[in-house]
Amino acid sequence: MAGLGYAGIQKKKAAEAASAKATAEADDSNTVTWQGKTYKYNQNLSNYLLLGVDKRTSAETRVGKADAGQADALFLLSLNRKTKEMTMISIPRDTMTDVESFDLEGKSLGKSKDHISLSYGYGDGGAESCKLTQEAVSNLFYGLPIQGYLAMNLDGIPELAKSVGGLTVTVPNNSLEYKYPEFSKGAEVTLTEENTEVFLRSRDVDESQSAIYRMERQKAFLDAFSKKAKECYEQNAKFAADLFVAIKPYTVTNISEDRLMKLFQTADEGDGYTEWTVPGEGTQGLSYDEYHVDDDALYTKIMETFYQEIK
Repeated sequence: MAGLGYAGIQKKKAAEAASAKATAEADDSNTVTWQGKTYKYNQNLSNYLLLGVDKRTSAETRVGKADAGQADALFLLSLNRKTKEMTMISIPRDTMTDVESFDLEGKSLGKSKDHISLSYGYGDGGAESCKLTQEAVSNLFYGLPIQGYLAMNLDGIPELAKSVGGLTVTVPNNSLEYKYPEFSKGAEVTLTEENTEVFLRSRDVDESQSAIYRMERQKAFLDAFSKKAKECYEQNAKFAADLFVAIKPYTVTNISEDRLMKLFQTADEGDGYTEWTVPGEGTQGLSYDEYHVDDDALYTKIMETFYQEIK
């Protein structure tokens, strides 16, 4: 059973039994009844998890040691293979959700509410870390199938800017102005190998919810990069292959080069692009910032993005 499936729906029902706004039931035909209408998961979608890891090199560690780094940037890319439309979903790093933890021997301690960014740290700094984060994101989206992942460490950031010859972005907020006046809100700046990491990674750790402001900058970069990459691909069919080679030393992925080529081709053929952020509210936790998801609003976005109404 694909998509939300019975387990995901039961989780939703248990969590929101008292809510009249978002209720759902699954039946044997893999359909979902929600707000009096029947929906079915859109099988034309391919979903990929994109991660930015706060390490410069891949951590040589093991499951349970909890020092593999954190997933500081989390984005879910959904591509409709039929319509060629793309949806980019931003997931705040401080999202509180079920995260599996392990003891020092690598034995699972079960799941507990924690920052979704920490899911990566309990792995091995490679494929196991990516799988743990993939599972956490899938569970957050009520069992959404995720076909692949790509995690990049810090040293890969300059390669992204270099691959497209630099790119221009409009700064979305003033979160960097305190230290970098050139990055004031509304300014158009050119990102190069030298300043892209500052734009994507820097934040004032003493300011509450600074990770949200940083995520907005990361979104601005991804929007600009996707447009510039599309132009580069149209001018040079080898662009995607060259990009894959350039970032490979800095990434962990289960997306093959052939699949990446097909993704670029599909994205190049389509014009539809939408984006949204996991709805919720940032709060100050006991020790760190937390982001608490609005379950009803998230469920509505899931239905709108991944499901089709059966009429």
